[in-house]
Amino acid sequence: MKKIILGALVLLNFYTVSAQQNEKDNLKKNEEAIAKSSEEKPNGWTKKGLFTFLANQATFNNWTAGGQSNVSGNIGVNYDFNYKNSNWNWDNKLIIGYGLTKIKDQDLQKSDDRLQFNSLIGKKASGYWFYSGFVNFKTQFDSGFEGGVKTSHFFSPAYLQFGPCMLWKKSDNLKVNIAPATSKVILVHSHFTEFGPSFGVEQGKTTRFEFGAALSGYYKFQLAENITCENILNLYSNYLEDPQNVDLDYTLNISMKINKYLSTNFAYQTIYDDNAFRGFQTRQVIGLGLNYGF
Repeated sequence: MKKIILGALVLLNFYTVSAQQNEKDNLKKNEEAIAKSSEEKPNGWTKKGLFTFLANQATFNNWTAGGQSNVSGNIGVNYDFNYKNSNWNWDNKLIIGYGLTKIKDQDLQKSDDRLQFNSLIGKKASGYWFYSGFVNFKTQFDSGFEGGVKTSHFFSPAYLQFGPCMLWKKSDNLKVNIAPATSKVILVHSHFTEFGPSFGVEQGKTTRFEFGAALSGYYKFQLAENITCENILNLYSNYLEDPQNVDLDYTLNISMKINKYLSTNFAYQTIYDDNAFRGFQTRQVIGLGLNYGF
């Protein structure tokens, strides 16, 4: 009799544990499904930002192979604040970058200087397509010099683009914006055009207006575990003058995460704008980064 009761208790305990485990599994699956649904279709505002500090340093003492001691530092802020519901998408991005380099026996030099704001709003059309409109603004913080002569400073030049467009957006990490009727305004201070044109603005003027087509693309993906790759492409053609000379601005950012706060970062940017310089401008930065998300 005792054996029968003991067996019944064991069997009852087995079914109880099994039921509890099944309940836990079902609860976990429901939580994962809710989280996945929330991730795929977030509604309302989402905000995220990243502050990065990059540092490089090299020292040479009695180095027969040659070399110059130098130190450099770059700070960057990348902040997104986006809104989404079933019919509307509104993406906003603020990009700030500033860097300095000091080479032994030379003056401080800029290695980066950017202030950029992008805003893109779209209403659902069909599938991944949206009827949309965009605004893009970019300028710099500090003065630029060439041969000891100041050639630029804050808000000079400043570039403003805006217009209607069609947005193809599969996710926040993959989107293409097509704007066939884009207005572009270039602003410079009058003292840069006093003796000749500057950044495409004619002598004696402070603004230049262009009308053309713009295309922008954004693609961010996981290259490997703890390695992300971000691609930002902007193209522009001015219908009113030399439409074959397409302005290009491409940026590649690769981040190799070490831990929550440290990473190795690589940034490469190339610009072609014949109003500013008849050739490719390139910028490359690599170093150990201190990251802080907010």
